[in-house]
Amino acid sequence: MSRTTTHPTDKHRHHRTPLTAALGTLALATTAVLGTAAARTAAAPTAATTLVVNAAQSLRPVTHVASGSLYGLADANTPSDSLVSALKPNTFVQMAPGGTQLPNGEPTPAGDALVVAPKAARAGAKVVVRMPDWYPNFPYKWVSWSDWLAAVDKQVASVKASSATNIAAYELWNEPDWTWDTTAAGAFDAGWARTYKEVRSKDATTPIQGPSYSSWNQSSMTQFLTDAKASGTVPDVIAWHELQGSQDIAAHVSAYRALESSLGITPRPISIEEYGTPTEVGVPGPLVSYVAKFERAGVHDAELAFWNHYGTLGDTLTDTGGSPNGSYWLYKWYGDMSGTMLTTTPPSQTGLDGAAALTSDGRQVSVVFGGGAGSSAVKVTGLNSLSPFGSSVHVKLEYTPSKGRTTAVTSPTTISDTTYTVASDGSITIPVTTNATDGYHAVITPTGTPTSLAGTYGITNKNSGLSLDTSGSGTAQGTAVVQSTPSTSATTQSWTLTASGSGLYKITNKASGLLLGIQNASTADGGTALIWGDNGTADHLWQLIPSGDGYFKIANYNSGLLLGVTNMSTSSGAQVLQWDDNGTGDHLWRLAGR
Repeated sequence: MSRTTTHPTDKHRHHRTPLTAALGTLALATTAVLGTAAARTAAAPTAATTLVVNAAQSLRPVTHVASGSLYGLADANTPSDSLVSALKPNTFVQMAPGGTQLPNGEPTPAGDALVVAPKAARAGAKVVVRMPDWYPNFPYKWVSWSDWLAAVDKQVASVKASSATNIAAYELWNEPDWTWDTTAAGAFDAGWARTYKEVRSKDATTPIQGPSYSSWNQSSMTQFLTDAKASGTVPDVIAWHELQGSQDIAAHVSAYRALESSLGITPRPISIEEYGTPTEVGVPGPLVSYVAKFERAGVHDAELAFWNHYGTLGDTLTDTGGSPNGSYWLYKWYGDMSGTMLTTTPPSQTGLDGAAALTSDGRQVSVVFGGGAGSSAVKVTGLNSLSPFGSSVHVKLEYTPSKGRTTAVTSPTTISDTTYTVASDGSITIPVTTNATDGYHAVITPTGTPTSLAGTYGITNKNSGLSLDTSGSGTAQGTAVVQSTPSTSATTQSWTLTASGSGLYKITNKASGLLLGIQNASTADGGTALIWGDNGTADHLWQLIPSGDGYFKIANYNSGLLLGVTNMSTSSGAQVLQWDDNGTGDHLWRLAGR
């Protein structure tokens, strides 16, 4: 739902017509030295595109801080317990007991906190009671103080009379910065104090949470806490929402902690009751950044926003009672983490970010990451401090695609499953060509059974049905790579994949013995493919990323771009080139053994 792409023919239209073998050879004869130099200085990824995980530095215990949602549970049966439990949710924010709220045009109220509390408890989660959702409209329509306090009393009585033992807090009001009727109800801070004291007169122990502003506001929070301290009604849990992106989370948490200290308020847990924009929910790539930043900032709990329907676990399901979409598997990986969270350091100028954990036995490092585009990497340091790990480790790398919020994804897809040599400083670097909307997962263990695509294949383009070939069946260094009518007898259509370590491959043309590469080791969209001798340049390294339907994206390690065909041509002889991952069919290739 968040992906927008330029039409492929528009993006490719400016490319030149295919090079002939003679022209390709002539061009490379004058640029061979430049090409080699460019490749050696452009090796990817760099520190600017690398997420660093320190396996020797614990951050905090694993509590799955970011795995809850607002109205994530619809009723006692929806979603199924198996779907809920797999995510190891921390906290759900749910409808007031007996509430009549009809959010997002829903036909009937759902998600009553006390109805769903047992389901949450079975998954190990707590429930926050959103008290103002007693009322049917949003923004809320104020009736009177007597009506509101009566509603508060009824809700507290229901909670106390229930058998629920997993009520995390009462949320006294929701987004008062724009939903509180000052004209009819008076100033919010005074209303907060009055409501707080009413709840405490009926329930002396259940935590109270607020002020639940729609976004971080330094001025409003300062005034609120000043007034709350003066009235003796400081919330047990401080809450606000992060609905404008993840980029300022660390700054907001830091600002709150400084404010709390300046006012002499004992440190409170922080709850981010709603997070994610309408275009981010259901899309794993941008959601990783929230998870990582909440973990690093020390937030107590955070809940995915409710932009669509009840019971979708924060839009990780296709709809109420629906199936997992791509983002579900990101939270499933996150839910599988146990032990301690590890320190992660994202690159400063890209969207790449991630969270990591080490199991209590020290035998598994798990990393969820995403948000980057193109040639990226995860560097895991400190492996030499973990006694189960030796000079080599096993790494499984997989991804969950973003196919849209309402499109089911049956499972993640494995990119590589291979052995890495641990460097002398105790680190490994895992290269991966990332799509900004997809989510990724690396699992590092002491040992494992590697798999490989090594072998000789015919490589066929999904869009055209034509085979990867050399122009004019040429075998000279610098010959352009094109697509041609498939022929089992044409040895220039046979390509040998040789494992090069770290899940990367060299792709050798069988007829010539030369490697598939990019002219002048270009890292730009439109760089043309050719064959060249093995001079050790990074443009000769490729990562094959399964698309889940029997095809592969063939990603250049040097540029982070995908092998495709100019103008998405379906003509024999069309030039093969590299381009960014815009979801077009010419970027998909099938391997057939030869």
